[in-house]
Amino acid sequence: MKREVVPVQIRGILPANSGVALFIGNDEKVFVINVEHSMGNVIGMALRGTATDRPLTHHLIGNILQGFGVTVERVVITDLKDSTYFARLILKQENELGKKLVELDARPSDCLALAAATKRPVFVSQRLFDEVEDMSEVLSRINSQAEEGEIPPESDK
Repeated sequence: MKREVVPVQIRGILPANSGVALFIGNDEKVFVINVEHSMGNVIGMALRGTATDRPLTHHLIGNILQGFGVTVERVVITDLKDSTYFARLILKQENELGKKLVELDARPSDCLALAAATKRPVFVSQRLFDEVEDMSEVLSRINSQAEEGEIPPESDK
């Protein structure tokens, strides 16, 4: 069954008391997914292309996939249940025998780290996108405050 999805991007990353707030969305709407501090840092580093001395977990997974001729096709954030987001990692393997797509259940933070590291697209199900609270105004205020120097810029820690 084909599901309707909406293309989104990580629009902002902001440290929060309980971890890191990832602002996910597009020009129409932005919503927030809270992740652990370490995952927020990893995703920020991947988005900025920050080099690391040793491979991080998403690098390792990417290298393993590459070794088997598998690529990350896309990430889909699918659902929200009891304040927990769910996502699917769509992988593609292509060889002389044809093309195979594999869909795996995964944490959105892991999916977003892999998508950022491999520069692959992120989507959200249309149903979920319609359901989540629009945080565009909040992100806009945060960006304005950062431009005015009221909020210190994000660091790699």
